[in-house]
Amino acid sequence: MRKNYSGNLYKLSLLLLFMNFLWACNREQVKEVPVGKVIKGTFYLEIFEEGEIEAIRSTNVSSPSISWRYGNMKITQIVKDGKEVQAGDTLIVFDPSEVKKGVIEAESRLGMNKAELQRLEAQQQSDLEELKADYEVTRISHEISKIRFESAGYEANIKKKEIQLNLEKAKIALDRAKEQIDNRIKIQKEELKQKNLSINQDIARLSEANETLKKLYLISPSPGIAIINKSWSTGNKFQVGDQCWAGFPLIQLPDLSALRATVKINEVDISKIRKGLKVEIKPDAFSNSVFTGNVSSVANLAINKDGKSKIKVFPVEIQINETNEKLLPGLTVSCRIIVGKIENALSVQLDAIQSEGANNYVYIKTSKGFEKTKVETGASNSDYIIITKGLKVTDKVALSDPFKDEKEKETEATKEKEV
Repeated sequence: MRKNYSGNLYKLSLLLLFMNFLWACNREQVKEVPVGKVIKGTFYLEIFEEGEIEAIRSTNVSSPSISWRYGNMKITQIVKDGKEVQAGDTLIVFDPSEVKKGVIEAESRLGMNKAELQRLEAQQQSDLEELKADYEVTRISHEISKIRFESAGYEANIKKKEIQLNLEKAKIALDRAKEQIDNRIKIQKEELKQKNLSINQDIARLSEANETLKKLYLISPSPGIAIINKSWSTGNKFQVGDQCWAGFPLIQLPDLSALRATVKINEVDISKIRKGLKVEIKPDAFSNSVFTGNVSSVANLAINKDGKSKIKVFPVEIQINETNEKLLPGLTVSCRIIVGKIENALSVQLDAIQSEGANNYVYIKTSKGFEKTKVETGASNSDYIIITKGLKVTDKVALSDPFKDEKEKETEATKEKEV
């Protein structure tokens, strides 16, 4: 009797140990498998896309227009990208050496031409006085001849004729002297006109050089954040040593009170995008900050995604509702565009869905472990998928295959048998 009792006690102990082992294994299995809840509520249909912040209104500071004679404009000083500036601050300085050389040359030519003008005026004055003196001598000779002619009443005819011819000769000489003076005055006026024209050209050239010198210092017209543009020739932002051409936009001074994000939506999803859709915006540099916005513009024409790609995308503009010191033009942002919603929908995390061919199923957590259950699914977003059949709101599902290790062992065993 005692022997039977001892044997039964031994069997009971073994049974308890085995049950504890199974319970421990099951507890370990439950502990290792992540579990998610079935959620009932508003399900959001969304599109995620990266974009870049830009100002809706911005003041462009462009390179000046200068004469070709000063060559290309070379940057010798440029403001730090993203620096806050005030009105009147210097943003860019171009190499002034060629322009300063032009100033010196213009000043030199102007000085020489002014000196030549003074010399010309003195020479003309001397020449004109000499002609006037000659004219006066000729006039006196004419007067003498005239007096002689008037006094020749009693002279012989031959003598009268001689006196008359001398008078006519004196008259011709007087007229010629007067004509020489008039012609000299006209020539002198033209000479002065040409010389003054050269001086005016030198003055204009000097003024242009001085104005150009001022243009080489680009000044901020208003306060703001200086955003340096990219050079089309290098693909990089402008820097010291770069050359640029007249009228090229070099720096933007954005109005930070009104910002937008521009994203590029692929042609598959563009039909879902419309003006007014709500958007959540997260700057990549400040992922903990979330801002809101609305789609403000959808492009009608597609463009290539980049220079090397044939993929077509549509630019979409999103107006940002808030202003913040963290929101600056040029920042990369992640935009969550909410394209629709479904009320009272059951959904689970995407990781809960397992597939076999055309069928989807999940593992429902039970008191004994996990039970494989076939489900029917609906729309999905980046994190969740709608369940139209197979689950209820109180269910909990595994977020990974709880029997994955066992399946892998069976597969390996099968392969070994086949070998």
